[in-house]
Amino acid sequence: MDSAMRRARPGVFGRLGTWVDHHVYSFVASLGRIARKPWSTLLTVGVMAIALALPLGLWLVLANVARFSGDVQQSREVSVFLQPRVTLPQAQALAQTLRGRGDIGNVELRTPAQGLAELRAGGLGDAIDAAGSNPLPSVLIVTPKGDETLLVASLQRLPEADLVQHDAVWRQRLDGWLRFGYRLALVLGVLLGLGALLVVGNTVRLDIQSRREEIEVLQHLGATDGFIRRPFLYLGAWYGLMAGAFAIGLLTLAAMALRGPLSDLATGYGSRFTLAGLDPAMAAAVVVAAAFLGWLGAGAVTGHFLRQTRPAPAGRESR
Repeated sequence: MDSAMRRARPGVFGRLGTWVDHHVYSFVASLGRIARKPWSTLLTVGVMAIALALPLGLWLVLANVARFSGDVQQSREVSVFLQPRVTLPQAQALAQTLRGRGDIGNVELRTPAQGLAELRAGGLGDAIDAAGSNPLPSVLIVTPKGDETLLVASLQRLPEADLVQHDAVWRQRLDGWLRFGYRLALVLGVLLGLGALLVVGNTVRLDIQSRREEIEVLQHLGATDGFIRRPFLYLGAWYGLMAGAFAIGLLTLAAMALRGPLSDLATGYGSRFTLAGLDPAMAAAVVVAAAFLGWLGAGAVTGHFLRQTRPAPAGRESR
């Protein structure tokens, strides 16, 4: 009799095989339930996709603005006005010395004659003629290659420098707006992610209600909560997976629609800036995160339902 009981009791590998088989069945069956109601699925996935695409789109815009501002930061010109006593050969020698520094990309020497010609072209010829001799100094236009702050500080210490002009206020303000934008994207992501979680939860709840009698029968037969919950978890994961892929598609279409006009606008300003989208690794991470979000929403709703419908123990019922 003991040997018969041992043969009837499944071993470890048998229980593992049953567990894997039920996972596979739940995975395929949940996809079949989605395919049988395409319009309801499309509405649920569409709402979730829009909720995911809005904060992602804002984050992408801010990332592109930060990349553009970083490019502008590197090419921002620093004007070094030399003292009047510095002669043109001395200014040329100083420019050649600065070109050899690692933190400087390029140095352009603007002579007093060139500055005078620009002022005359701007309509200030009468004022210049009234001044008599040329009062303009030589100017070095320095293109930074590294940290602008350190570069400006070192240029100010040059004995030939009279004034170093560099406007960094715009960069500080832009950094402040970017920090605010990233925080806004994070807040929107949390709020809209919660909305997507509720959408999945409500959809799964309706599916649970339609199978209420089946679930109650399984509970009375002794099925575990994990066994009952598993198909609904995969159902929520499918919703999240499709919503994440749909959101990536929406963002890709938006980027394709904006890339051409933005490129033309950047070309008009002499820039080669192009709009960057999500790289494959980031897109895959978004899809996986959306699937996990759907899994989480389905798990929360299913767990709440099972706690409410779980049969009372036999001893408690007799009392």
